[in-house]
Amino acid sequence: MVEGRTIVCFASGYEAPPTSKHHVMHLLAEQNRVLWVNYHGSRAPSASTSDLKYMGKKLAQVFAGLKNPRQNLYVLTPLLVPLPGKAWAARLNKWMLVRQIQRALKEIHTGPLQIWSFTPDISYLLDRFEAEKVLYYCVDDHSSFTGYNVEQVLREEKDLCERADLVVTTSMALQEAKQAWNSHTILVPHGVDFDHFYQAVSQPLPVPADMAAIPRPRLGFFGLLRDWVDVDLMAEVACRRPDWHVVVLGGSTIDLKPYETIANLHFLGPKSYADLPAYCRAFDVGLIPFKINQLTYAVNPIKLREYLAAGLPVVSTPLPEVKLYSHLVEVADTPEAFVDAIGRFLQEEPAVKQKRIEAMAHEKWPDKLSMITQALEKQISL
Repeated sequence: MVEGRTIVCFASGYEAPPTSKHHVMHLLAEQNRVLWVNYHGSRAPSASTSDLKYMGKKLAQVFAGLKNPRQNLYVLTPLLVPLPGKAWAARLNKWMLVRQIQRALKEIHTGPLQIWSFTPDISYLLDRFEAEKVLYYCVDDHSSFTGYNVEQVLREEKDLCERADLVVTTSMALQEAKQAWNSHTILVPHGVDFDHFYQAVSQPLPVPADMAAIPRPRLGFFGLLRDWVDVDLMAEVACRRPDWHVVVLGGSTIDLKPYETIANLHFLGPKSYADLPAYCRAFDVGLIPFKINQLTYAVNPIKLREYLAAGLPVVSTPLPEVKLYSHLVEVADTPEAFVDAIGRFLQEEPAVKQKRIEAMAHEKWPDKLSMITQALEKQISL
């Protein structure tokens, strides 16, 4: 286990709902000091309302200074110019960013320094810090996100992979792509916050107030509604079965007005991570309605394991990583197939739920982090 280090973590959105980077860094902070740098320079902002709100929020975080939300973990939101691809902006950002990080490290640095990056575009910073080791944690095909400069992202990601001591990937597609750039690339699928989501089974959690009036069966989805989520598919399922209710939790960058007339399709907005087990307990089936494209081909959805740890049956579009769990989930590629799969799950025997839960008990985040740190320690000893 890595311990006694200061880990500089480059990742976006510490304030966002927990993802792999949060789980990993929270565990590392138990034995190390972590400086989380709220960083993302891959996409230039637009004049959209959502981007303007995002920039306003980020500026507030910048002026709030170094935060300490939990023991041994510090969050820095640096002031940067959001113009990727501009040479002058890159030079200015490097100068500003290095100084802001150095200032923060003076306050918290103890022990050898390591750099863990969840973003692909920070290799230009590596020569400014005397890091014991550099780890690139790749959870997405970053070049496929809407609004990103594909050539630039791939160029910067290749450079980071080549300079990293260890590259961690979370899907087969990512593993195949990144190991061509670095032979020290390992596949570590996502873990699950098992004890948290198992509360949906083990605790008599009350039905959330905004769910109480929604009849069963309830088909649930939680997560950000972005352009890779097939809302049309969920709407089609709702229209085909008006006696079922599709419940969607999470913020959205998608225009949801076209779906307002569907009485059994409910958008309840963002929910706290702490409340998700209660919502899972109120669901009858968990949905993963992702579109199939280059981005999602490399996705390994954490919500798959969270649903399963909560005992929920899962129906998903045919994502490669989900298909590996075909013994536990149903995979469907059309609205008709989705409806049929959901119908089968609504008739299942209660004992089947336990198989899903037991499978997830062996995929906890500490086990995943142990795999990573063991691989990194081998590199440290070389």
